[in-house]
Amino acid sequence: MTIDRDSIARAAHRIASHVRRTPVVDIVIAGIDRPVTLKLELLQHSGSFKARGAFNTLAALSAGSLVTAASGGNHGAAVAYAAQRLGHRARIFVPEISSPAKVARIASYGAEIVQKGANYSEALALCEAHMAETGAIGVHAYDAEPTLQGQGTLAREFEDQAPDLDSVIQLFRQFDARKSARTREDISGAYQCVHPELRDCHRGVARVAVEGVT
Repeated sequence: MTIDRDSIARAAHRIASHVRRTPVVDIVIAGIDRPVTLKLELLQHSGSFKARGAFNTLAALSAGSLVTAASGGNHGAAVAYAAQRLGHRARIFVPEISSPAKVARIASYGAEIVQKGANYSEALALCEAHMAETGAIGVHAYDAEPTLQGQGTLAREFEDQAPDLDSVIQLFRQFDARKSARTREDISGAYQCVHPELRDCHRGVARVAVEGVT
């Protein structure tokens, strides 16, 4: 894969008219001696940063294309939203364990929903079979260049809005091998930290107590 500054810059240009430049806000947290800057990507279209990768993939397609994705929720909503805005037809495969609220959000964007499979990996297998049978264009949640280049525009934007940042803390859910065909045994914590002094924190548990926020 080629995920570098140039490819992310091209993605940013491609999706600029489709996504929001979400705001940043500084907050004070008790016990931390400097402001913490939050990037409010929850205000992005479809409710998460996933819209960036979806638009970067779908913007390159001819109108009316049949697109498909497997998702536990947020990615599916992003693909459904982008497809609706760009005039594509979307079929989203979600596992049976998906949140009803997230399934409803996907449906609100006009996508056809197939809710089958006990987990994400089974939904993905059904999605891939659908692609092989119909020629539908797949939008992978994470294992594809256009997806990752689009998601990278978030960091590019953040860097521009808060140039003095020296540490980035990224929240992620603990990886569950039951939801994917891949495993990540080295990820066991609640946060991944990107900073010279914290480069090994992904190998353990780094919890941040957020109290006294003003």
